[in-house]
Amino acid sequence: MSDLASSSCEACRIDAPMVSDDEAFILIKEIEGWDLIDDGVKKLKKEFSFSNYSDSVYFSNKVSDMAEQEDHHPQIILEWGKVTVIWWSHKIKGLHKNDFICAAKTNNINKS
Repeated sequence: MSDLASSSCEACRIDAPMVSDDEAFILIKEIEGWDLIDDGVKKLKKEFSFSNYSDSVYFSNKVSDMAEQEDHHPQIILEWGKVTVIWWSHKIKGLHKNDFICAAKTNNINKS
């Protein structure tokens, strides 16, 4: 388990600092397969593949459960055989360390 995956999210305030580009470059190396995207807001995105719809739903539900525990919620796009998860911090309209923590935890869910 990575250091990120063993961490917990902190409460994110509207004035919380965004992760700098340099920090993001370092942190993304700890979360295999995630892409930094920017659609006007910097986000983390990853597509997970499954052999059927039921497995996709199960994974989506596990990510949702983890998000509730961390009180940090992603965009989850559920499709047959594929789930896309996108993390960003809504309050600060960008990336916070919480997003990297939850991305690492999402990877661990996929491995279980």
